[in-house]
Amino acid sequence: MYCQQKPLICVSNDSNFFSTKGEGPRQIVSPKAYSAAIAAAGGIPLLTNEHCPEEMAELCEGLLLSGGDDVDPDLYGEEILNETVKPDPLRTQFEVPLAKAFLERKKPILTICRGFQLMNVILGGTLYQDLLEQKGWIHSDRRIRHDMYAEEGSILHRLFGPVFRVNSTHHQAVKDLAPGLRVTARSVEGIIEGYEHETLPIFGVQFHPERLTGILWDDRTPDFKTFFEHFINVVRERA
Repeated sequence: MYCQQKPLICVSNDSNFFSTKGEGPRQIVSPKAYSAAIAAAGGIPLLTNEHCPEEMAELCEGLLLSGGDDVDPDLYGEEILNETVKPDPLRTQFEVPLAKAFLERKKPILTICRGFQLMNVILGGTLYQDLLEQKGWIHSDRRIRHDMYAEEGSILHRLFGPVFRVNSTHHQAVKDLAPGLRVTARSVEGIIEGYEHETLPIFGVQFHPERLTGILWDDRTPDFKTFFEHFINVVRERA
């Protein structure tokens, strides 16, 4: 029903885990920018609320794996590096099965920031746990706008050209790229900032395009509305 008009898009959520230090009643949190970007692009956003991953994958035509706190290093066989690495165990326990449920159905998945990292790990890749500690690079400042270098033929290259500017609010990043993924964009330092899957309808970015469109857009970057419209078009084609 929805696929003919507006497809239903599952949006993974964050939580209040760190604001309460894990001690208060758990609350679902989601920046409105994700849902606003999906709605403006022609989709219907639906928050997961950390329940029913299999049913969500059956109900929804696509998945947006959103940003948030750190991916648990245990997922790629490492121990926590230092005190800056702060995973949310309950989010991980839900979001991994959620992503796998969509993967099994080969439904489109858009990954952003933490979601970008999580999908890489689920598919067999690894991460830099702390870019500043491990590489000496600072990419976790909301004021930053830096150049992005897109690979020819990629979604990002088609939409925005070979070089364009993006925001930067992450302190982890992809280290070893998972099998099946190919790099579509890098920062000037060489950080992997975009990928696409070779055979599945999966693509994503390390930066935050949902903050670079709608009322949050400040004209220092391209308007990323077309990026979300592309995702919705992929969902419609696959539905």
